[in-house]
Amino acid sequence: MRIGILGAGQLGRMLALSGYPLGNQFVSYDISGSPGAVIGDLMADPAQEKLDEFLSQVDVVTYEFENLPADMVAAIAERRPLYPGVTSLQVCQNRESEKRLFGQLGIPTARWRVADSVESLEAAARELGCPVVAKSITEGYDGKGQALLRAPEDAADAWERIGHHRLIVESFVQFARELSVIAVRGQDDEIAVYPMAENVHVDGILRYSIAPAPSLSSTIQVEAETYIRALLKEMDHVGVLALELFETDDGLLANEMAPRVHNSGHWTQDGANTSQFENHIRAITGMPLGDVSARGLTCMVNIIGRHGEAKDLLRLPYTHLHLYDKSERAGRKLGHVNVQADSYRELVWRAMNVASYLPGTPELSCSLLASSDQL
Repeated sequence: MRIGILGAGQLGRMLALSGYPLGNQFVSYDISGSPGAVIGDLMADPAQEKLDEFLSQVDVVTYEFENLPADMVAAIAERRPLYPGVTSLQVCQNRESEKRLFGQLGIPTARWRVADSVESLEAAARELGCPVVAKSITEGYDGKGQALLRAPEDAADAWERIGHHRLIVESFVQFARELSVIAVRGQDDEIAVYPMAENVHVDGILRYSIAPAPSLSSTIQVEAETYIRALLKEMDHVGVLALELFETDDGLLANEMAPRVHNSGHWTQDGANTSQFENHIRAITGMPLGDVSARGLTCMVNIIGRHGEAKDLLRLPYTHLHLYDKSERAGRKLGHVNVQADSYRELVWRAMNVASYLPGTPELSCSLLASSDQL
């Protein structure tokens, strides 16, 4: 099929890389003015004047990120099959809508309020009890568009730094670790759920994902699968969906979700029988879903800001290097390394070794290092 991708970054690049072997062709449609990592045909259209031309070249449309004009996406959906659909995009674009859907489906979250002024932000901080996290309702990602308030008096500074007219204010969660669950749903309602990953964020940016997540109770796995299956069905979502979670003493709390392939699922390229990227392509083209079982133990290490020396990483027999063909810039995602091992002890050592070759990569800190019993 001829697949149109809204966006032109590394996620679209990896979708194309997984889709070409299945006989598909790709056209990326970029309205940002700064396409990052395209493989296949590119249509750059910041003024949105070439949409008809784009649609004439594709059979089906998907998207690699959710910060898209809602009216443009709705217009596309009227003319071509769009997967995931408009509902998924609208919900995931807006943190308030997302939180309300979680509540409707009985998916627990941190306590939250909405603030539309400095005064209401301060009031929410007092009601919820500091510390609280304030986030822009739209557009924020990778730690952008958010601030931590340690006291209600921080409201004015936080409001100015975030720079949005409407915020979600959340109670600060005391959690044991961050987890994510990634699932894919086909056009025939078939659902496949990947093993969960343990994620390590630093300054709001994902640095490491370990999969399958170590020492995961069957209760937690079932709980996460129940939540993501409910979301897939409620939104009639076709394709990959990612749900970020906090593991607490009282169970799981949902943080946020993404209606697309996700950074915390990059481990599946080498660590699962079918990657999240291939399964997304299979789903949106009406093909059967592939096996999502893990092949072993994998740790994904993000390459942020600076590349390091590829030759040093490629000398290591347990690494798989994925670069995005992007220039170096502070905070920019340039690629990732998938590290594999037969035991968690070996995986931790290997991931730390890989990190030593990547400038600026923070030291691995995860549940495996907190308890020697898991190694």
